[in-house]
Amino acid sequence: MKHLIFWDFPRTSWQYDIVVALILAFIFLTPRAVFKDQPRAMSVVRVPVHSSVATFWIEADLLTASDDAGRLAQAGDIIFKKTGKAATVRRLETILSAEEETQGYMAFVDGQ
Repeated sequence: MKHLIFWDFPRTSWQYDIVVALILAFIFLTPRAVFKDQPRAMSVVRVPVHSSVATFWIEADLLTASDDAGRLAQAGDIIFKKTGKAATVRRLETILSAEEETQGYMAFVDGQ
């Protein structure tokens, strides 16, 4: 057991190969659900809408301002960094989860 904990096997031994195989099996065969590791969506995404106003989804963590005007300004800056085009955010809608927690914002933009 001491050899296993301190990995004290010679590199070309069969014991070393077994430990490496066990590590690789753990990495590749353990399901994602064990670690609650799920793929994350992009934090800023343009949502296709059939209107003249462009719509963007912005993750809640990106807008840190406490007032509405500050969040509108932050949203405009974030969308400018994403698209490279100046835009005016006209409206932000808060998207809530079933537990009433803020999941993100829908930003409605002119000029895209």
